Amino acid sequence: MRSLPLPLALTARLLPVAVLASAGWALTSGPLAATPTAEHKPTPKTTDTASAPSTSAATKTYTASPAPCEGVTETTVKSLVPGAKTAGQEIASTDKSVRRTCSWNALKGFDYRWLDVSYEIKETDEAAQKSYEGRVADKSGGGAVPGLGDTAYSVVNLTTEDKQQTREGVVLARVSNALVVITYNGSDFETKKAPSTDEINKGAIKAAKDAVAVLEKSGQ
Repeated sequence: MRSLPLPLALTARLLPVAVLASAGWALTSGPLAATPTAEHKPTPKTTDTASAPSTSAATKTYTASPAPCEGVTETTVKSLVPGAKTAGQEIASTDKSVRRTCSWNALKGFDYRWLDVSYEIKETDEAAQKSYEGRVADKSGGGAVPGLGDTAYSVVNLTTEDKQQTREGVVLARVSNALVVITYNGSDFETKKAPSTDEINKGAIKAAKDAVAVLEKSGQ
């Protein structure tokens, strides 16, 4: 069976992934601490107030992302991306303490699959929740994923370019001050059809469960 070249439209579609990763993601700043007034005299209460910022910083659950290529098991990679190297390929990032992404992709016969696992670390739980809500608003049409992180959302969309269908699923999950973002898509270059919504959605959620478990373990 001869291998088929990727359609130009699909190839062009993949290029922005590396661009986005290399550009990095802005780290959301935390709230400014209140400045004590000059009228306050040094007292035990003032001392307690001064120590509050360090106490707050100590409660930050995640300070760095786990290794993204270890975010899903080999079994999951083999199941979702047949033919891909299980080690994955980490995408270069300007600041690994803020965002790290690993990708797996393969063309087996006529079936193409692509999986991304990303971890993003925010300064506070509130910053992570704000980012999460903004992305959910931009990706309407999906639904909640119960029991995944503090809150999670899944959406699947179908696109057609040059008569070739591609179906893509995205799962967003927030765990304290961290976000887990899964992107999973596929195409069949023989039939020009895309995998079913159910297949893509279940695959993305499966990867998200792996990735969230790895994140939670890293914070212990």
